[in-house]
Amino acid sequence: MAARAENFRCTACGASRSKWSGRCDACGAWNTVVEEAPLSAGPARKSLGTRRGSRVELSDLASEEKPPARTISGIGELDRVLGGGLVPASAVLVGGDPGIGKSTLLLQATAQFAGAGLKAVYVSGEEARAQVRMRARRLGLEQAPVQLAAETNLRDILTTLEKERPDLVVIDSIQTMWADSVESAPGSVAQVRAAAHELTGFAKRRGISVVLVGHVTKEGQIAGPRVIEHMVDTVLYFEGERGHQFRILRAVKNRFGPADEIGVFEMTGRGLTEVRNPSALFLSERDTPAAGTAVFAGIEGTRPLLVEFQALVAPTPMSQPRRSVVGWDGARLSMILAVLEARCAIPFSGLDVYLNVAGGLKISEPAADLAVAAALLSAREDIALPADTVVFGEISLSGALRTVAQTESRLKEARKLGFNKAIAPDRGSTGPSWGPRVRQMPDLVTFVGEIFGAG
Repeated sequence: MAARAENFRCTACGASRSKWSGRCDACGAWNTVVEEAPLSAGPARKSLGTRRGSRVELSDLASEEKPPARTISGIGELDRVLGGGLVPASAVLVGGDPGIGKSTLLLQATAQFAGAGLKAVYVSGEEARAQVRMRARRLGLEQAPVQLAAETNLRDILTTLEKERPDLVVIDSIQTMWADSVESAPGSVAQVRAAAHELTGFAKRRGISVVLVGHVTKEGQIAGPRVIEHMVDTVLYFEGERGHQFRILRAVKNRFGPADEIGVFEMTGRGLTEVRNPSALFLSERDTPAAGTAVFAGIEGTRPLLVEFQALVAPTPMSQPRRSVVGWDGARLSMILAVLEARCAIPFSGLDVYLNVAGGLKISEPAADLAVAAALLSAREDIALPADTVVFGEISLSGALRTVAQTESRLKEARKLGFNKAIAPDRGSTGPSWGPRVRQMPDLVTFVGEIFGAG
């Protein structure tokens, strides 16, 4: 008979092993390896070959099922990111930096869903009830039909939900939940995994929508094991800079709608208000064209979005020039600088380079390459681009400009905001009906020569 395998797991990094040790071999932490109990009680283990299971119902791919019913909150930006509203029996994970406004957003959303007819429960594991009520009064939500609880014991929470049978439950936050079946501290990898497993399983069994709030690490990832993001149906990140009033709710996973969709909010004294036209807001302080700026026509999810790239190029006395980036990928900036020097003979050695996306937005789309190059060259040559021009296009290592997707949507958004010209790759599908007059560029050398008279 084979010996029973014990399951030990490190509470710091989540690595598992077959026996206990004082030091984790994976992360090097001491006294963090504990025996992990099963997630839920059950009968003794049996071999799969000695027990007959139930027959699973099979269906073909042509079978049609009704789409899930959705509840609209009335907060348009939130409904957009969720894919059109909240789906019953769904699990949603919301992550973000401390103080960014996660609790404020979810309290407002819970009140809206309760007003739409859902029985809603808000469980706070970080704040007392009096603190949550103070926030509700500040937001003008003290009369909302929301049931409030302050508890961290997972067993007590599930027992209460079993009796109350709500339609929506918000858990703020998953890192504060404590499962008594796991011998580790709240917030550890084992506790977070166990709590998420029990809550998502409960949501599926009882048809309850569960929203979990998750803290993030300094790298910007949700704290705890990555398996949590696989358990839930939707993963949302709430982003923003402390110095800016804008907040971005971004979907990175959604089983009921498009991923990479964004919702834009503005933080005010009365809470978060939705921004229905983000392009106009991000460009609201752009009065006159200045050297070192370029307007990028981007796509976030299904939404076209215009933002301003700002660049500053200055001589440096240091042997190693500084490269500082806010809102864009620093490695991609290094690539653009290398292509400009290798293909266009425009050096940036001996120059500090600073790049910023106005408004605190984070851009990850490769189509922003040409806008970044335009802002850098504008700052270096001290030449301002025309005020009514947008720029977009991906730059390859050979210096060629690659076609980007959804050119039509980008140009329509530009025309709506008064931009009559565009600079884009020449292989794009553009036509006279799109509005802006498009200057098509085959490569970066041609772009530098025609726009800045160099190259």
